[in-house]
Amino acid sequence: MALEDICNLRNSCLHQNWLPASPATSFLMTDCYNLGLKGPKKSQRNNEVPLQFFIPPLLNSTSFLNRSPSSYFQGNPPVTVRRPFPLSHGTTTLGFVFQGGVIAAADTRASAGGLVACPEVEKINPIHSHLVVTSSGSGADCMLWERILTREIRLYQLRHKRCLSISGTAKLLSFMLHPFKGTDVCVALTLCGWDKELIYVCSDGARLQGNIFSVGSGSPYAYGVLDRELSWSLSNEEAISLAREAVFRATHRDAYSGNNVDLFHITAQGWHQRKRENLKEEYYRDMKKRAKKVEERKRMANELDTHN
Repeated sequence: MALEDICNLRNSCLHQNWLPASPATSFLMTDCYNLGLKGPKKSQRNNEVPLQFFIPPLLNSTSFLNRSPSSYFQGNPPVTVRRPFPLSHGTTTLGFVFQGGVIAAADTRASAGGLVACPEVEKINPIHSHLVVTSSGSGADCMLWERILTREIRLYQLRHKRCLSISGTAKLLSFMLHPFKGTDVCVALTLCGWDKELIYVCSDGARLQGNIFSVGSGSPYAYGVLDRELSWSLSNEEAISLAREAVFRATHRDAYSGNNVDLFHITAQGWHQRKRENLKEEYYRDMKKRAKKVEERKRMANELDTHN
């Protein structure tokens, strides 16, 4: 297993007590492609980074390997049943870079067609102290791949005594997702890290880097707000207010987004999560702003009338 080499388990008495020393029950790592017992292949140029992913061997693996695929099922093999209608889903997630760090924001509504499946979903999840990811797509797929990514980053840290860079993390995720290209896997993750990098990775293995990303059905509306007001020189409060307003505008027009807004601010000290805000509060703030603008216009119009 991966932790076996890190913890030097094979040389301890626990290994001998748990499993007898036989090839069929060895704790040696196995190649995930052919399940043949062998050591891990490592890169000679990149600090001996593992070039393959491994899975632990099974007890009595020799008999397991010799079984035919049809023997796993007592009757007929299971048939994949497709849904009678497409189940659409949507979301609004965004991230951008400014002089004070990186901002990640998302709504909290999980939708399944015309149904609001859950109003309080966490669509921004920390991977380590200086990296969070925003997720959009199928909820189950996103949760699974976030856990896989967290595991691999932690194992890399244990092996090499340092965290993998944001670009390296995106490349690793892209390589893991690429074999699922063309399948029903639906994952779109935006990596927001303190390297002041934003990298978008989707389930076909595509990897894009930029300073601003918005993903989901509400992203066109969020882009409209961000393109108009985003600048490098924003203060922390201005950047947070801008992200909150962009999510609010998207949820106002997109039926698949809504309920609350989650905000993360990533700096050199790590990520900081702001308190979840209900979008109704942003709506009332927006109504007050509009009322003030109307009053200001009326006041200016009255002043012009008096001068004339």
